[in-house]
Amino acid sequence: MDEPKLVCWKCGASLKGVPIPLSRRAECLACHAELHVCRLCHFYDPRVEGKCREDRAEEVREKERANFCDYFKPRPNAFRAKDTARTEAAKGRIDALFAGGEVNDAPNVPSELEALFGNRREKPKE
Repeated sequence: MDEPKLVCWKCGASLKGVPIPLSRRAECLACHAELHVCRLCHFYDPRVEGKCREDRAEEVREKERANFCDYFKPRPNAFRAKDTARTEAAKGRIDALFAGGEVNDAPNVPSELEALFGNRREKPKE
Protein backbone atom coordinates (compact mmCIF):
# COMPACT_ATOMS: atom_id res chain seq x y z
CA MET A 1 0.00 0.00 0.00
CA ASP A 2 1.36 3.45 -0.94
CA GLU A 3 2.16 5.86 1.86
CA PRO A 4 0.31 9.20 1.60
CA LYS A 5 2.43 11.86 -0.07
CA LEU A 6 3.35 15.06 1.74
CA VAL A 7 1.88 18.29 0.42
CA CYS A 8 2.46 21.91 1.41
CA TRP A 9 0.29 23.04 4.30
CA LYS A 10 -0.30 26.42 2.60
CA CYS A 11 -0.85 25.74 -1.14
CA GLY A 12 -1.31 21.95 -1.37
CA ALA A 13 1.59 21.45 -3.82
CA SER A 14 3.47 18.16 -3.68
CA LEU A 15 6.64 18.15 -1.57
CA LYS A 16 8.18 15.40 -3.70
CA GLY A 17 11.40 17.32 -4.45
CA VAL A 18 11.99 18.50 -0.88
CA PRO A 19 14.55 16.44 1.12
CA ILE A 20 13.17 14.45 4.04
CA PRO A 21 13.57 14.84 6.99
CA LEU A 22 12.52 18.46 6.60
CA SER A 23 15.13 20.90 7.81
CA ARG A 24 14.16 24.05 9.68
CA ARG A 25 14.93 26.07 6.54
CA ALA A 26 12.93 23.87 4.12
CA GLU A 27 10.54 25.71 1.81
CA CYS A 28 7.74 24.70 -0.52
CA LEU A 29 9.02 24.72 -4.10
CA ALA A 30 5.72 26.18 -5.36
CA CYS A 31 4.79 28.95 -2.88
CA HIS A 32 8.01 29.24 -0.81
CA ALA A 33 6.14 28.74 2.47
CA GLU A 34 8.29 27.54 5.38
CA LEU A 35 7.70 23.83 6.01
CA HIS A 36 9.10 23.08 9.49
CA VAL A 37 5.97 24.69 10.96
CA CYS A 38 3.25 23.62 13.36
CA ARG A 39 0.62 23.66 10.60
CA LEU A 40 2.43 20.79 8.84
CA CYS A 41 3.02 18.79 12.02
CA HIS A 42 1.27 15.57 13.04
CA PHE A 43 0.68 17.01 16.53
CA TYR A 44 -0.98 20.26 15.32
CA ASP A 45 -4.62 20.43 16.41
CA PRO A 46 -6.45 23.78 16.43
CA ARG A 47 -9.10 22.31 18.77
CA VAL A 48 -6.76 21.92 21.78
CA GLU A 49 -5.14 24.53 23.97
CA GLY A 50 -1.85 25.64 22.48
CA LYS A 51 -2.90 23.89 19.24
CA CYS A 52 -0.48 21.03 19.93
CA ARG A 53 -1.23 17.49 21.14
CA GLU A 54 2.38 16.86 22.21
CA ASP A 55 2.45 17.66 25.94
CA ARG A 56 6.24 17.88 26.17
CA ALA A 57 6.70 20.36 23.31
CA GLU A 58 7.48 23.96 24.11
CA GLU A 59 4.80 26.40 23.03
CA VAL A 60 5.27 27.93 19.60
CA ARG A 61 3.34 31.16 19.13
CA GLU A 62 3.58 31.52 15.36
CA LYS A 63 2.13 28.28 13.96
CA GLU A 64 2.91 29.22 10.34
CA ARG A 65 6.58 30.14 10.84
CA ALA A 66 9.61 27.85 10.99
CA ASN A 67 10.53 26.67 14.48
CA PHE A 68 12.99 24.43 16.31
CA CYS A 69 10.49 21.97 17.81
CA ASP A 70 12.14 18.58 18.37
CA TYR A 71 8.77 16.79 18.18
CA PHE A 72 7.99 17.97 14.64
CA LYS A 73 6.62 15.15 12.48
CA PRO A 74 5.20 16.12 9.06
CA ARG A 75 1.67 14.96 8.27
CA PRO A 76 0.37 14.23 4.79
CA ASN A 77 -3.09 15.80 5.17
CA ALA A 78 -2.02 19.22 6.46
CA PHE A 79 -3.43 21.21 3.53
CA ARG A 80 -6.99 22.44 3.93
CA ALA A 81 -8.53 24.26 0.98
CA LYS A 82 -10.44 27.34 2.05
CA ASP A 83 -14.17 26.74 2.20
CA THR A 84 -15.77 29.60 0.29
CA ALA A 85 -19.29 28.15 0.43
CA ARG A 86 -20.21 30.00 3.65
CA THR A 87 -18.84 33.27 2.30
CA GLU A 88 -20.75 32.94 -0.96
CA ALA A 89 -23.96 32.04 0.90
CA ALA A 90 -23.61 35.13 3.10
CA LYS A 91 -23.03 37.35 0.05
CA GLY A 92 -26.15 35.85 -1.54
CA ARG A 93 -28.23 36.65 1.55
CA ILE A 94 -26.91 40.23 1.57
CA ASP A 95 -27.74 40.65 -2.13
CA ALA A 96 -31.23 39.30 -1.50
CA LEU A 97 -31.67 41.68 1.44
CA PHE A 98 -30.83 44.66 -0.71
CA ALA A 99 -32.56 43.20 -3.77
CA GLY A 100 -29.35 43.39 -5.78
CA GLY A 101 -29.73 47.17 -6.04
CA GLU A 102 -26.91 49.14 -7.56
CA VAL A 103 -25.52 52.38 -6.18
CA ASN A 104 -26.77 54.13 -9.33
CA ASP A 105 -30.35 53.21 -8.37
CA ALA A 106 -30.19 55.48 -5.30
CA PRO A 107 -32.76 58.27 -5.32
CA ASN A 108 -31.71 61.83 -6.03
CA VAL A 109 -31.88 62.98 -2.41
CA PRO A 110 -31.34 66.75 -2.93
CA SER A 111 -34.18 67.03 -5.46
CA GLU A 112 -36.53 64.95 -3.30
CA LEU A 113 -35.79 67.15 -0.27
CA GLU A 114 -36.38 70.25 -2.34
CA ALA A 115 -39.72 68.88 -3.53
CA LEU A 116 -40.70 68.05 0.04
CA PHE A 117 -39.59 71.26 1.74
CA GLY A 118 -39.33 73.65 -1.17
CA ASN A 119 -36.34 75.83 -1.87
CA ARG A 120 -35.85 77.46 1.53
CA ARG A 121 -32.38 78.71 1.04
CA GLU A 122 -31.93 82.13 2.50
CA LYS A 123 -30.76 84.79 0.17
CA PRO A 124 -27.53 86.43 1.27
CA LYS A 125 -27.98 89.83 2.87
CA GLU A 126 -26.44 92.70 1.03
